[in-house]
Amino acid sequence: MNPPQVCPQACDALPAQSPRILIEQGDKTYLHRNTKTRAHLPSGQRRRPQLTSADPKHPETYPRRALLAVAGLSPQIVTETLYALSVLSKPAFIPTEIHLITTRQGAERARLMLLSEKPGWMRQFCRDFRLPRLLLPRENIHIHIIGGLDDIRTPDDNRQVADEISEQVRRLTLDPGLALHVSIAGGRKTMGFYAGYALSLFARLQDRLSHVLVSSPYESNPDFFYPAPRSRIIYTPGPQPEPIDAHEAKVWLAEIPFVRLRQGLPENLQSGRASFSDTIAALNRALAPPKLALDLAGGFVLCGEQRIQLAPAELAFLAWFARRATAGQAGIERQNITGVLAREFLAEYRSCLKNPENGSLERAAIKKLSSAGMDAQDFDYRRSRLHHKLRRQLGAAAAAYMVQGLGKRNETRYALGLNPEQIHFLRPPVRNYV
Repeated sequence: MNPPQVCPQACDALPAQSPRILIEQGDKTYLHRNTKTRAHLPSGQRRRPQLTSADPKHPETYPRRALLAVAGLSPQIVTETLYALSVLSKPAFIPTEIHLITTRQGAERARLMLLSEKPGWMRQFCRDFRLPRLLLPRENIHIHIIGGLDDIRTPDDNRQVADEISEQVRRLTLDPGLALHVSIAGGRKTMGFYAGYALSLFARLQDRLSHVLVSSPYESNPDFFYPAPRSRIIYTPGPQPEPIDAHEAKVWLAEIPFVRLRQGLPENLQSGRASFSDTIAALNRALAPPKLALDLAGGFVLCGEQRIQLAPAELAFLAWFARRATAGQAGIERQNITGVLAREFLAEYRSCLKNPENGSLERAAIKKLSSAGMDAQDFDYRRSRLHHKLRRQLGAAAAAYMVQGLGKRNETRYALGLNPEQIHFLRPPVRNYV
């Protein structure tokens, strides 16, 4: 096995310093070591080429490349996965940051076995395969401790695990310049399941999911961290240890296909923190058959089970089209809405206002609608504001509740796409066209 010549002189004479490590536990962050680690590159190789574009089909082209792994008491999963990504894969995917989600005991084992001066397996890994120490710049190794847990046993423990993994994946996928690789090989089975599920919820096109496989008898051997580039004798565990050569070990990276559901999530769940259960519930609501209930006096609608508070003008606009849909009326054109159509909207608008005569803006809007109706610009503005609110709250599911345009460009007619039986008004209408 020949080590790849990524940077031939980068690691030969590096000082035995461990990188700077961030250990995160809840809202607190602990800095384990304040030693700066730098790559001693020869002249002419100090400046890394600037990428002008990144291709989702090639995650290695992204300026930020993150490996997220879940682990229990076997931190070897990190080096095994790094070996598969940076040595076996062609082209190599070399992470610029590593995130390890584990328990308190798992974090201590990772720090002692991977990141300490001895045995320092991460540093040794870089040396063995002549990888640049830029693989581990300071502050780019994050160990996330799940709620201070020593183990994961109870239902409450599992909820904490799900929320922590989901939040870390969500946070990392916010950066469009980052390619995320998630490994599900370590930790308890539920941890791997949650990691894969979280990636399915939030992944972009550039993100990947994998499991690493190790040949026998090296699998689960506490002294094995990756196939050595040259002969290195280790011993099998048990009462009668047998010598085996780590150079002969085989590692395979099994990339796992998965369904990307990110576009179905509401914008507020993509950009704001939510529990794993809340995220799943939101996605289930989005996939459920559409059903619209309107409460004009209460100022809200129910899209499925999702309650959405709307401003009076937005609510009136949706109610106008919902009322027409329940009556089986045809779509309308957006130019010069006057007469009966204007009075229909005005009636819905009055029903949405607690006191139409109190607010100056409301009085002005009512006066304009009563005299001049609604022109195309007003129509587009109200429709755009409504759609923006629905998309933010519902994600892809908002399409069912939007006012759709049908027909050719100059003959477009607008209507709500729901059937009458899918629409329900929670209070009687106010029919005042004055």
